[in-house]
Amino acid sequence: MIFHLTSRKPVLIAGNGIRAAGAAGLLHEFMDKTRIPVLATMNAADLIQDKEKLGFIGVYGNRIANMVVAEADLVISAGARLGIRQIGNRPEYFAPKAFLVRADVDQYELSRNIKEDEEKHLIDAKEFLKNLLDEDIPCYAEWHDKCFEAKKILEPFDKELGNYCIEAISEQLPENPIVAVDVGQHQCWSAQSLVLKGTEGRILIGGSYGSMGCGLPYAIGASFAKNRETVYCITGDGGLQMNIQELQTVASERLPIKIIVINNKVLGKISEIQAGYYDGRFCITTPDSGYTVPDFEKVAKAYGIKAKTLTGFSGISGCKEWLYDNEPCLLNIILPEDTLLLPKMNWNQKDMFPALDNEVVSKVLSILA
Repeated sequence: MIFHLTSRKPVLIAGNGIRAAGAAGLLHEFMDKTRIPVLATMNAADLIQDKEKLGFIGVYGNRIANMVVAEADLVISAGARLGIRQIGNRPEYFAPKAFLVRADVDQYELSRNIKEDEEKHLIDAKEFLKNLLDEDIPCYAEWHDKCFEAKKILEPFDKELGNYCIEAISEQLPENPIVAVDVGQHQCWSAQSLVLKGTEGRILIGGSYGSMGCGLPYAIGASFAKNRETVYCITGDGGLQMNIQELQTVASERLPIKIIVINNKVLGKISEIQAGYYDGRFCITTPDSGYTVPDFEKVAKAYGIKAKTLTGFSGISGCKEWLYDNEPCLLNIILPEDTLLLPKMNWNQKDMFPALDNEVVSKVLSILA
């Protein structure tokens, strides 16, 4: 038996190994059967979408996802490596009240312990989920609903302009879209706040590889792979400049790629680290320290791609026709330079920053108790 029937508050953490094993359908079958809350890793952000999206765990994860893991009494991890970006640098802070069950196809990942008494399964994620589905697991609808009730309480918090921008983009996308996401602040905003309509959409994300500039090539490859289907590319001012020459591929092939640039004119993830850990000693990450951004509208038009600059994300609703036609386009959305990536967790801490009001935390914890 894998599942511990004595559990009152179980959760399943779904990693990208589930997608790689071709087991996304089994995951949804498991969710429907058991109503156990499912949390994702950043690389698996598109496995759980629409109304069932609770959030993703980790250093830049959704606060509700990390709080649910902290209150759970059983954590089943399938196809997720549970690396430092997911659990932090202090394993004892991860799921402190839970028994941990890990399933991974890589024996070297399982060779390290997160908990002393954890249960490990060296197995393909598809076979693991089949085994779980064969077990007589009760329905946890009440616990599931409590998690989403807690999520609703937290919704007004932890939102920066970047999150609101991604939410505005989400509202304009069709059902089951393909979205390629680059690396940077917008990557985390997308993992936190990009909620796709439907359950068959894809978010192609760079994950923890640090592959800045991957967004546009991902989108090009995805469009070709799907017979020149429309693909949405969310990128940053820094990421786009890494492979900006691929605009020529988009233009010459007339690929219906919709490039949405989240442009705050800084290398935000790096400049935040320089601000917080290096006393504001910025180096080629901000306009004052040597980092510059071209006029992306003019660059796109030079390649023959229609483009528009929006001085804020609210204007994207007026560009819906561009997002649905069969032509490439670029929307350059300007955000303030000081737009932050929040919430986040220090490697060695168990609570996310910024701290919430004690009354809010108590209310959430009382629901999850």
